[in-house]
Amino acid sequence: MQEYRMPKRDQISNKGTFGKVLNFAGSRNYIGAAYLSTVSILKSGAGFAALASEKEIIHAVASILPEAVYLLRKDGLKNINEYTVVLIGCGLGLERSSEKLFLKVLSKISNSSIPAIIDADGLNILSRQKDIKLPSKLIITPHPQEASRLLNVKLENILSDLEGSAKKLAEKYNCVAVLKTHRTVICNNKNIFINEHGNSALAKAGSGDVLAGIIAGLVAQKMDIFEAAKLGVYLHSRAGEIASQELSEYSVLASELPRYLHLAIKELDE
Repeated sequence: MQEYRMPKRDQISNKGTFGKVLNFAGSRNYIGAAYLSTVSILKSGAGFAALASEKEIIHAVASILPEAVYLLRKDGLKNINEYTVVLIGCGLGLERSSEKLFLKVLSKISNSSIPAIIDADGLNILSRQKDIKLPSKLIITPHPQEASRLLNVKLENILSDLEGSAKKLAEKYNCVAVLKTHRTVICNNKNIFINEHGNSALAKAGSGDVLAGIIAGLVAQKMDIFEAAKLGVYLHSRAGEIASQELSEYSVLASELPRYLHLAIKELDE
């Protein structure tokens, strides 16, 4: 069995010790994505999570997640260099304003050492770009349909060769590619890994937002981005397995996954 290790936690520490994640997420129709990704950043051990979003999304999420910090999108852009990791795309929307924001964020961090995770709508925006400079430390988390857009091929091509598709994604975007399926493939330009955990409980709206937040939280704790992606996928899938033992594979909600994450983490400690 693959050996997974959580990042070390020093007792002489503060919230800055475990990293600060800036999460550009949420839009009018996808308020839940902003919550799910942000809570998962904190549940995976990051010391500080800031949600950069629109005013109405901030009000909704803040009422159920007081532990996060909240910024308007423009203020998140202004202070981006203060953060350890940037996550962008969860429920971001595909409006022109979202695309402008995405391009500004990528422009600001492309010449820095700040790692980035691009998910969901961020990937769909990325797929429309002809020429874009990307961060040197980048993780992308597409499902097969998003992968087909990123590679400009038919969905059947992705499904018929998941490992080959993950390799092509990693090569094209010089990144760690997390191709999400029933057996998620994690790949960079040198290594490939297939996660053997998870079940149909994870096939619910919002599950990908949780995964993106978990990975961002692990990267914030100074993990190598490939190792953080592997561990994040495992913890997410194992939390789904544990949750389904109590709730059944039918009834697990994405919002319940962060509540079982600690059990997956404790198993590693044991």
